[in-house]
Amino acid sequence: MPEQVKQAVPAVLVTGPSGAGRTTAINVLEDLGFEAIDNLPLRLLPGLFDAAAAPRPMALGLDSRNRDFSPRALLDVIDMLAGRGELELTVLYLDAQPDVLLRRYSETRRRHPLAPAESPGEGVRRELDLMGPIRDRADILLDTSEMNVHQLKAEIERWFAPEGRALALSVQSFSYKRGMPHGIDMVFDCRFLANPYWEPALRRLSGEDRAVQDYVKTDPLYEPFFTRVLDLTRLLLPAYRHEGKSHLSIAFGCTGGQHRSVTMAETLAKALAEDGQQVSIRHRELQGQQKSERPG
Repeated sequence: MPEQVKQAVPAVLVTGPSGAGRTTAINVLEDLGFEAIDNLPLRLLPGLFDAAAAPRPMALGLDSRNRDFSPRALLDVIDMLAGRGELELTVLYLDAQPDVLLRRYSETRRRHPLAPAESPGEGVRRELDLMGPIRDRADILLDTSEMNVHQLKAEIERWFAPEGRALALSVQSFSYKRGMPHGIDMVFDCRFLANPYWEPALRRLSGEDRAVQDYVKTDPLYEPFFTRVLDLTRLLLPAYRHEGKSHLSIAFGCTGGQHRSVTMAETLAKALAEDGQQVSIRHRELQGQQKSERPG
């Protein structure tokens, strides 16, 4: 048997002058599944890769604010990483015109890191001169002067996720008696559906059990309700993805968070997974506690 060749792990080094969009780029790469590390001291980078037990794509943010930064030191790090056979290194340099960088600093009213006691214009000039050798070494050079945040996100995705960014979905159930969960994008109330709690044989079961699901689905309103929720979700997913949203959370609530909401969450998650969507599921009232007698 021939020895299997290990595939190189992607590593993106994101750099450029302050204000050109480096933080946005790092966040987009993180949403794409890269492990993002920002402004780690240069001397620690070799050990970072040596200690990696389970290699995964990495996005490293480095710029002139690094404690031990110098153009020569950063070029040495780039050469070191590029020479490692287990890594597929890409140097992404975000640039912008001096007047654009100056305007962005004027809008935020922040001090430039290279001219804390001087004008932002002096800091911009000084940093562009300092970063010149790094710019010349870049594999990908993006001028963000005429880009807004959404356009920059789309450009990063074009380079590093040519098949399009996956939108992560979470579907969960909850009890209204304990309050709505935080950070939910869409909430649906299931309390109008037939309640299995009042059936003694089903009371101690949950919506994860087939018998409970079958009971809820006998309600004449279940099918039109579920169909409309599924159609609405399918309608909105491309729009959210186009907007640049990386995560969509959907929640179903009922009285006790055990029967009806769990049934809806389970059924919707299954349908979306069959569509090829990336779906996670959480039942707040069922996790980390014993099932108790409570209206579902």
